[in-house]
Amino acid sequence: MAEQNIYILGIESSCDDTAASVIHNGKILSNVIANQKIHEAYGGVVPELASRAHQQNIVPVVDQALKQANVSKKQLNAIAFTRGPGLMGSLLVGTSFAKSLAFGLNVPLIHVNHMQAHILAHYIDEEGYNKPPFPFLAMTISGGHTQIVRVDNYFNMTVIGETIDDAVGEAFDKSGKILGLGYPAGPEIDKRAKLGNPKAFKFTKPKLEGLNFSFSGLKTAILYFIQKETKNSPSFIEENINDICASIQYTIIGILIDKLKLAVKQTGIKHIAIGGGVSANSGIRQALKDGEQKFGWTTYIPKFEFTTDNAAMIAIVGYLKYLDGHFTKQNVTASARLKI
Repeated sequence: MAEQNIYILGIESSCDDTAASVIHNGKILSNVIANQKIHEAYGGVVPELASRAHQQNIVPVVDQALKQANVSKKQLNAIAFTRGPGLMGSLLVGTSFAKSLAFGLNVPLIHVNHMQAHILAHYIDEEGYNKPPFPFLAMTISGGHTQIVRVDNYFNMTVIGETIDDAVGEAFDKSGKILGLGYPAGPEIDKRAKLGNPKAFKFTKPKLEGLNFSFSGLKTAILYFIQKETKNSPSFIEENINDICASIQYTIIGILIDKLKLAVKQTGIKHIAIGGGVSANSGIRQALKDGEQKFGWTTYIPKFEFTTDNAAMIAIVGYLKYLDGHFTKQNVTASARLKI
């Protein structure tokens, strides 16, 4: 194993970020992301605009990733790409580009599940980062997903809890919309929450048995609360914005931690890894760290750049699959609802 010299190109295009990364024996050499600012004006991702932007961005992004890594196309051993889940139009751009490139270079093609990649991002070789031992529980939280996954090895994962309606990222964004904040609202709520009192306003947590999540009721409760308060005092939001944000964030974190505590109790697994865009939230990170003292679990929190949608996580899965001989045929198709 020590003598291997494997270069993998990872391509990610599941939503509105076009990304490419080159990995060498598990170590990231480049991780390039082109964000699409165009969606901010619409308050959410517009699928048609996203796929068009991917078509414009994919060649320069891949080119940049190879240049930054100082690697030529001929050195690549395989091309890994996001097959799903995600927006169909966006996935098609990445899938067809990866297939063409692999075919042209005559190297293996490796498809990657986006949600598995968020979990396996923890196995990117980073100096000083302890990788979670198997088995562990992964909580993947993003704009489109909220899941608790039992991970027994790289390719043996079981979803033990997931949202039955909105994802946690949607809960943040829709709350932000109600408050008149920009899109995406998550970072703005996080920033304001630091300045507010998390117990200023109480929102009821959904009563849902087991490990599944629900956020649509909370969103409705926040909407009714704001409507009622602004009727009595039109400047209510303006005067209380930090306290409102802190209270919303406190409630959402409480829902996530309650389910995690239950998952630990049910499985007996005390290694907790976090992934997905919403795991960049400072309140969630702090609550997980606090849980080490309170509940005796060990937490694994990757670098910010590996939590949001990125191609380094696709490349690491490509590398692990390459070592295992998991290759994909050229007739593979994108899958918007691909399951773990």
